Amino acid sequence: MAERVNGILKEEFYLDQTFENGAHAKRAAKNVINLYNEVRLHLSLDYKTPNMVYLPVRQADKLSA
Repeated sequence: MAERVNGILKEEFYLDQTFENGAHAKRAAKNVINLYNEVRLHLSLDYKTPNMVYLPVRQADKLSA
């Protein structure tokens, strides 16, 4: 699973580039994670984003706790 995600990050979001410094790499990774979770539709999630699927579950769990 981690290898698949790593491949997606490199191929779709160009995280295989050389960054100017650590801060630049950190910003790029943060932006990609945001896109991956909030924008990119996932076939395995019935063409929804992870946030569309999992955030309502987490919110419901918090309310029931």
